[in-house]
Amino acid sequence: MATTAASSLQMATARPCISSSRRAFGSSSKMLNDNFKVASWSKLSSTCHTSSVQSFQRSFTSSSMKMDKFVTRAMAGASENKPVSGLPIDLKGKRAFIAGVADDNGYGWAIAKSLAAAGAEILVGTWVPALNIFESSLRRGKFDESRVLPDGSLMEITKVYPLDAVFDNPEDVPEEIKTNKRYAGSSNWTVQEAAECVKNDFGSIDILVHSLANGPEVVKPLLETSRKGYLAAISASSYSYVSLLKHFLPIINPGKLPRGSSISLTYIASERIIPGYGGGMSSAKAALESDTRVLAFEAGRRKGIRVNTISAGPLRSRAAKAIGFIDMMIDYSSANAPLEKELSADEVGNTAAFLASPLASAITGGVIYVDNGLNAMGVGVDSPIFENLNIPKAQH
Repeated sequence: MATTAASSLQMATARPCISSSRRAFGSSSKMLNDNFKVASWSKLSSTCHTSSVQSFQRSFTSSSMKMDKFVTRAMAGASENKPVSGLPIDLKGKRAFIAGVADDNGYGWAIAKSLAAAGAEILVGTWVPALNIFESSLRRGKFDESRVLPDGSLMEITKVYPLDAVFDNPEDVPEEIKTNKRYAGSSNWTVQEAAECVKNDFGSIDILVHSLANGPEVVKPLLETSRKGYLAAISASSYSYVSLLKHFLPIINPGKLPRGSSISLTYIASERIIPGYGGGMSSAKAALESDTRVLAFEAGRRKGIRVNTISAGPLRSRAAKAIGFIDMMIDYSSANAPLEKELSADEVGNTAAFLASPLASAITGGVIYVDNGLNAMGVGVDSPIFENLNIPKAQH
């Protein structure tokens, strides 16, 4: 079972390596927000039989532009020579591998952007069947607006690696997957091979992000879930993180403070009943959180690596829409959370940047809630039962 991309109600993707060289894509320009012009990338190339996206070099001019959302302060580019005040997040010189980026509207993409805004170099792993569409969208500039960082520059992805985190090594891949047309032309996409490719290309990384989940029977109640479907959800959504950390741990650079950091994404269904989030996915998220604590101990003692998971609220991502009730969950959250607003993917991305930074050097083994406080609620205050209570409403 392929691993699909996990965002919001966490269902996500990742992809493998391709033994081909992609060259010189024609330059195209596009106006973004009527304020600056961006030229399309110059080339994609690959080494180590890895489909790669060599730094999307862009030349552009920009005039003043207002950013309405709160974003991580960029530490690179235009701000490099300016004095920095406050307590900024600085990840310059750090390299991150984000497993599970297949489009520009999920939490994996948002995390990549925040890490890039803080100065980190970005590598991503994309699920093999989604690879061609993802790379094509990047080449054609479909993600250009989403790539804009706080300083006006564009996020650059140094390489895109193929990855299917359901399989640890080539021996695990069944014949029907090897001969599947969606995997044709791709190689080196198991977890072990992806880690080896990154090692050969870069030597080491500093930050590992797991943004992967898949539950083939997610729409089924638990009592109607098959053993095969249940185990598939556990394999793709929780053991895949154990496997990623196991294979990438040797190349995560412990260095000096801040030590290396690993981050995953979970959901409150791990500890609360969320009807409709079935197929063993709630069990998979509970396992992921339990594994986070154990992995924090083992990786911490072995290499000083910190391991945390972010329990993110619902997001209107493409992957979450496939579940069928994401709009309802967002409305419920907005009506009942202490903060009456819709959660932004940037808020999850910024939390990941903090967890990867020196500011979080003593935080490990934690479940960090980024859900506008919904996890703290014991009742749904939008229930008619409470209509006579003087429940405060947002004043904004």
